[in-house]
Order: sequence, then C-alpha cells, then structure tokens
Amino acid sequence: MNSLFRDVLVIGAGQSGLAVGYYLRRTGYSFVLLDDQPQPGGAWPHGWDSLRLFSPADASSLPGWLMPRPADNSYPTRDAVIEYLTQYEQRYELPVHRPVRVIAVRRDAVGFAVETDQGTWHTRAVVCATGSWSNPYIPSCQGQSDFRGLQLHSAHYHTPAPFAGKRVLVVGGGNSGAQILAEVSQVAQTKWVTEHEPRFLPDDVDGRVLFTQATQRYQAQGGAAAAPPPSLGDVVMVDLVKEARKRGVLQAVRPFVRFTPNGVIWSTGEAEAFDAVIWCTGFRPALPFLAPLGVLQPDGRVATEGTQATALPGLWLVGYGSWTGFASATLIGVGRSARATVTEIQHFLTTWAPS
Repeated sequence: MNSLFRDVLVIGAGQSGLAVGYYLRRTGYSFVLLDDQPQPGGAWPHGWDSLRLFSPADASSLPGWLMPRPADNSYPTRDAVIEYLTQYEQRYELPVHRPVRVIAVRRDAVGFAVETDQGTWHTRAVVCATGSWSNPYIPSCQGQSDFRGLQLHSAHYHTPAPFAGKRVLVVGGGNSGAQILAEVSQVAQTKWVTEHEPRFLPDDVDGRVLFTQATQRYQAQGGAAAAPPPSLGDVVMVDLVKEARKRGVLQAVRPFVRFTPNGVIWSTGEAEAFDAVIWCTGFRPALPFLAPLGVLQPDGRVATEGTQATALPGLWLVGYGSWTGFASATLIGVGRSARATVTEIQHFLTTWAPS
C-alpha cells in the first residue's frame, strides 16, 4: 500500500474520534480516521449484554445530532448506542478506515509518519482518540498468581450465565461494579469489594442531573485552572441496581489482604473461598504506539494542556477522562473537548511549517 497524506489523522473512530471528525469536516482540511475495530461503535460492542446508559438519549449524544429516544423512553441499551454511532458515522460521511491497527507514530519531515498494519500515512497533525478499553487495569495483589479460579476484567464480561451457582467476588465500586454485581448476584453467591464505602445517588438522580451539577461546580471553580471537578463515578440507581438493593446485595466490604489458591484472606485473617473474581477496576490509556515520540509518562498518560501535548506540537489527545477535558470520556462531554481541539488544530495548521 502506498503511503498516504492527510492534514489531520485521527487514531480511533469511537465516540471521541467521531466527535473530532464532526468538527474537522467543517474546516476544509483533509483528514482520516483510522480504527482498529472491525465494526463501528468503538468500545461499545465489547460492553456486557445488558449494559444500559444511565442518562436518557438526549443527554447522551454527540455534537450535531441527538441520539434517538427509545420507544418506551427508557435509557438506551448498548446496542442502541452502537446503532447511533454507526448512523452518526454515516450521517456525516466521516472518512473512517477499518480495521486498521496503528503500530507506531514517529516524527518525520512532514510532521508525523503513522505506521499501520496496512501501510504508512503521513500527516501534519495527529489526534489520539483510542480510549482505554483495550488496556484494562487489574491491580497487583499478593498471591494473585496462585489463585486457581477465574479472573475476569469487566472489559471481557458479557453475561452472568457462566457464573451460575458459583461464589463470585466483584471488585470495584463504580457503576460497572454495581451493575455487574446486581446482575451476577441473581445467579451466583456474590461479595462486593470496594476501596471505600460506595456512594449511591438518590433514585431520581440520573447521569444527566449528575453531569449538569458537576459541570456547574467545575465552572464555578474556574474550570481546568482550578481543582479537579467532582467525580462522575457515583453509583446511579438504574432499575437493575434498585432491584439488587431490594435483595440486600449492595453491601460492600473493604479489600482483602491476599489471594489463596482457593480464594482470599480478609484483614481479620479469615479465609473465604471463591470460584471467580470479576475486576471492575477501570482502564488505562491505550497509547503504546506513541512510544517512539518519547511523550509517554510512567502511568501511560501524556502531559497535556487541555488536549494538546505540551512536549510535542501537533499532537492532541481526546476522550481519555479529566486529564484531557472534563467528562471527555462520556458521550455528552466529549463534544466540548472535540470542538476546542479542532479550533487549536486550525490555528496550528495555519502557522505550520515543516521541521
């Protein structure tokens, strides 16, 4: 495949990449989105089968087009989000190439050479929008390798069926931990481990209200120049979690001390047997292809001001969470970061000169 050139190259065509593409298409600059997935939807096709948003459709939309509401006005399902992202990509005729895996990004005389499994692209500006699904985080625990049961990250959880009749430890106190616990506890004996006591939102507060309140507080504190905004990770009481509350299974305990071959040892010294552990412990940025640029920090992040890499002009990162923009890892929040990023890219390209 011959090398190709675009003014801007976006790595990733999930929700963040599509939001950036929406604004890029207005600029007149040439651009392309490279996505390593075989189908549209970013990480959403990998979500568990019963996954639902905890905000209504109109509060879970990308710029330009509201997500259609379900006929029953319920919160959108995983499959509804995938369909929305698929149609969004088609609606705005975004130039997505897939599946294309980016191997490495390097500097060159043009700006950047982006090496992929299907050839090398050249570009003046790179936007990373890969998210973190492909880099799930599991904390290291004493005796972990000795445990003979199943260990599964939430990234690879799909249905409770394989856990029927088993003893399951669910680790992690966010919305994914609460929802997976609620579902698995219907068929298995479960225990929930969280670092701190989980905080449950009032029943009438959904993700839309939480986002609005957090945004107001964030802006009142001065935005990025002030303290970090409040967390959007408090547990939203979706119907599945409410049902689990009725059954009394939302009781969490603090972390265990170590693993044994058959289970764990608690801080009291008591041993307890488990057949499986489901880790709902989050993700880390999926950016190994940036290693040749020398910008990766030990935690896998890149130092940024807003979304722009501080150490390397021409590189932006969108949708990785609070360090690349308040709520930028959410459907409703990424639009703000995408718009600001494209504005910066336009300024950069008007003043750009080959190195």
